[in-house]
Amino acid sequence: MENSSPNLLSFLVPYYKNFTKSEQKLAAYISNYPQQAMKQTISEIAEKTNTSEITVSRFCRKAGFSGLQDLKISLSGEIFTPLESVFQDIKVDDSVEYMAKKLFGNICTGLQDTLKILDFSAMEAAAEKINSARKIDIYALGMSSIVAHDMENHLIRLTKSAHSFSDTHMQAISASLLTPEDVLIAISHTGSNIDLLNSVKVAKNSGAPIIVITGYPNSPITKLADIVLSGMGCEVTYRSESTASRLVHLAIADVLYTCIIMKDPDSYIENLKQWRREIAKHRL
Repeated sequence: MENSSPNLLSFLVPYYKNFTKSEQKLAAYISNYPQQAMKQTISEIAEKTNTSEITVSRFCRKAGFSGLQDLKISLSGEIFTPLESVFQDIKVDDSVEYMAKKLFGNICTGLQDTLKILDFSAMEAAAEKINSARKIDIYALGMSSIVAHDMENHLIRLTKSAHSFSDTHMQAISASLLTPEDVLIAISHTGSNIDLLNSVKVAKNSGAPIIVITGYPNSPITKLADIVLSGMGCEVTYRSESTASRLVHLAIADVLYTCIIMKDPDSYIENLKQWRREIAKHRL
């Protein structure tokens, strides 16, 4: 029994024969109850399997992951319907109604799946970094620049010194001037744009903490990050920059923005009231 692989999730099969009995128990639990495991903490999984938190951590590393959150990212790929069937591609002969239903469905799926895998500890850490930063620079290219500009607007409203850059030369200049007291937020769905990677590398060498928002948690840009906030999203035909991906990243940015407010609600809410009163003067 110990050397067989009974009804295991595919990414656990190669490691099963090398697991201890306790680790095999964990493999069986995660394979049989993946939806529950996705929502549970390390201590809850240990309790459910009559193991220990140390055993769960060791199990994750033995299976090739850095920890439980890393394992959950792979787990999400197993328990969610494959992207080719969930994210419906748009075809040239689709009616407007059918095309709209596909787009809205893709957006809803991306948001729901992102909520299931979002690393809330990383979100807390990112909020703390931003709260204590001297300034926050935000890099993005293409359609991701919309997210970067939105983040800049939100952070300025919290009296943060925030600047978004979508030009590669300006990103390079900004990166060279960053310090360990600053924070860089890099936004990229694929996480593999060479120009953006080069700017982030310069920022890394400057000592600035790096927060990455991406759709691919194992992409090249995440290797440079101190904190990774990843979300699910799909690119479909006729939309080289997917609406779903962009809205997922906007949602992640909104969660981060709200998390920052929650760190000092009295101060930030007063700021919000102040700028809302001022903006109201410009309306009919």
